[in-house]
Amino acid sequence: MRRPSTADEYVEMVRQAMYEVDELRACLDYDHESMKHMAPFMADLERHVNKVYDDMKQGNYIFQPNEDLPFMEIVNKWGDSIPFYQLLRVINQTHRQGLDVGEE
Repeated sequence: MRRPSTADEYVEMVRQAMYEVDELRACLDYDHESMKHMAPFMADLERHVNKVYDDMKQGNYIFQPNEDLPFMEIVNKWGDSIPFYQLLRVINQTHRQGLDVGEE
């Protein structure tokens, strides 16, 4: 999965992450017993991903080359339990490196 090359692609990638978090939350709610290992991080993951999108919508989002997005602490610790961890990693990579506009 590569970094997005436009702001619209980046926003869509974050929207996809929000959808994936919602789906994971629904699985946890439906089958709490087998998914209970996800309970400790779901609320924080949901909050952090939604905050990125809210910041984008409000025009407050800023790329930060030397700073991971807050959800990366969760991804680094629980990545094996998050089916879409690669998507979150690419969002964070884009946050740190900017859009992939190619070589000039």
